[in-house]
Amino acid sequence: MSRKVCVVTGSRADYGLLRWVMQGIKEHPSMDLSVLATGMHLSPEFGLTWKEIEKDGFVIDVRVEMLLSSDSPSGVAKSVGLGVMGFADALELVEPDLILVLGDRYEILAAVIAALMHRIPVAHLHGGEITRGAVDEQIRHAITKMSHLHFVATEEYRKRVIQLGEDPEKVFFVGGLGVDAIRNIALLGRQELEDDLGIRFREKNLLVTFHPETLSDQDSEYQLNELLSALGKIENVFLIFTMPNADEKGRKLSKLIREFVSNNNNSVVITSMGQQRYLSCLKYVDGVIGNSSSGILEAPSMQVGTINIGNRQEGRARAESVIDCPAEEVMILKAIKHLFSEEFSECVRFAHNPYGEGGASKAIVDVISTIPLDGLVRKRFYDCFPISH
Repeated sequence: MSRKVCVVTGSRADYGLLRWVMQGIKEHPSMDLSVLATGMHLSPEFGLTWKEIEKDGFVIDVRVEMLLSSDSPSGVAKSVGLGVMGFADALELVEPDLILVLGDRYEILAAVIAALMHRIPVAHLHGGEITRGAVDEQIRHAITKMSHLHFVATEEYRKRVIQLGEDPEKVFFVGGLGVDAIRNIALLGRQELEDDLGIRFREKNLLVTFHPETLSDQDSEYQLNELLSALGKIENVFLIFTMPNADEKGRKLSKLIREFVSNNNNSVVITSMGQQRYLSCLKYVDGVIGNSSSGILEAPSMQVGTINIGNRQEGRARAESVIDCPAEEVMILKAIKHLFSEEFSECVRFAHNPYGEGGASKAIVDVISTIPLDGLVRKRFYDCFPISH
């Protein structure tokens, strides 16, 4: 009897990492794939990226609408509530044997809450990671505690998930999924990419992505203004902006970016690149700048340097090709100068990506296709240290 595995995806970012796991499930003789799309995938504001899922040959079983037209704390919290209700109905319709989720987004939290109430086992990818500058970290650890199988990117993260009370036999170190995408996707040539995006690369180019830093002493708008002020002072560098996530203050940041681009001829904004175009763009730029996880997870494997701004990604393992920088104009300008230096370029060429060399997708598929599911939801808290009673 086939095992029905339901994959939940809420954004272009997590779909890009999940895609090859989904492909493996789809092609496996003893598993059936179902897909639930939610969050930013369904929003015109974020490019209706559910179309990319179908373009890749997957069928979306249910679209779970949950995003309110608000980026306030209250709006985000209410979106989680709507998501729980939507996923409760979707899981009742699909009736999966296992749901598979990735990461730390509030859309995924909503799905896992519904799965818990349905007594459906959850496989969680990329747990155990630290991102101190965002509420995502606490959401990630909450998802870990509601999940039953764990697939982590480094041995350090495996230890952390076990420290949270998870059974070591259910925590699998497989490496990072971003490397699989780089290995599997046919990247576009320079001319093809330029025509597709409607741009022309210059002698020097930077890819810019800045998301709200939802746990910070500094306001995200202030941080972005510092970044934009620095970018406005550099000459002969083409800036390619991608848009922020649907997080608190995400719309305000989007507005600031669009205003900057409208007044700067050396810049362009792309609402949604999709994974193929994003990775292809990495191939032709001189660096990435902002606070996206892609600068830490994927860029090192493309031999591209990263300027990581602020504390959003604080705590994540990183390669030598990542320059950590406070959200201050002077320091950002100094970091850009270092990024373009011959000394740093040489460092980037030989940087080691701590997230591995690929193969995570196959390892995950191998485990979820064979591991017994009976009784999995009745997990016990694993005590790392003996506790006397």
